[in-house]
Amino acid sequence: MKELTVIQQQEILGKPLTLYGNFENPLFLAKEVAEWIEYDVSSINKMLNNVDEDEKVRNIIPTLGGKQETWFLTEDGVYEVLMQSRKPIAKQFKKEVKSVLKSIRKYGIYATDNVIDNILTNPDFGIQLLSQLKEERAEKEKLKTENLQQKQIIGELKPKADYTDTILKSKKLVTITQIAKDYGMTGTEMNKLLHTLNVQYKQGEQWLLYKKYHNKGYVHSETFIFKHSNGTEDIQMITKWTQKGRLFLYNLLKQEEILPLIEQEIKQIN
Repeated sequence: MKELTVIQQQEILGKPLTLYGNFENPLFLAKEVAEWIEYDVSSINKMLNNVDEDEKVRNIIPTLGGKQETWFLTEDGVYEVLMQSRKPIAKQFKKEVKSVLKSIRKYGIYATDNVIDNILTNPDFGIQLLSQLKEERAEKEKLKTENLQQKQIIGELKPKADYTDTILKSKKLVTITQIAKDYGMTGTEMNKLLHTLNVQYKQGEQWLLYKKYHNKGYVHSETFIFKHSNGTEDIQMITKWTQKGRLFLYNLLKQEEILPLIEQEIKQIN
């Protein structure tokens, strides 16, 4: 269900008229149509039950409280509601709606008789009116562009949020091999990369952080017992990364334009 945009806003007979969609097949807010003929808005479904299914539709519009799904009437649906109404004003509204749509479809714009008279007698008024329309359209285009930019930013941030959320949700220590898999590398390749980036150095069989990083809470040393091929037992220290350290590596590698696989996939799609 797509969000509808406003294509025309004005007053007719002292009531608001808001058109959505396009001028060939405009949609009218059912609530507004009900107000034209003083129909009880709380019973709007009863009004809608009197029109055919293809003359009404539910769709989404932006409101101050956020996006809202509501009922719309097609042009035929509006005429049907107005024809069924016993209010004398209904006939006048039908005439006005037809006049507005006819003018827009023929000239691309609708203006009341008073506005037309003012334009003819005062050219400056016409220039001012058109300038105002131009500014309003420019503002709408600006808002549309900003909205698209925001969606783009959200799309770019989402994979990062997905990956960092995964990190922050876990409290376990992880091996360098586990981290490396997120980047499509082996543990050996990741260790060498971090050595190249001056993060760690190897002492004996264990990788240790340089002084710049070793008090940051990024790693934790664990001791494990293993057996040699001759059956004798021995002890070895291994370095495991905390989730804080894992997040540090994410930010560090991103500065080097090295992204986890989840972000690489999203980037390729975009």
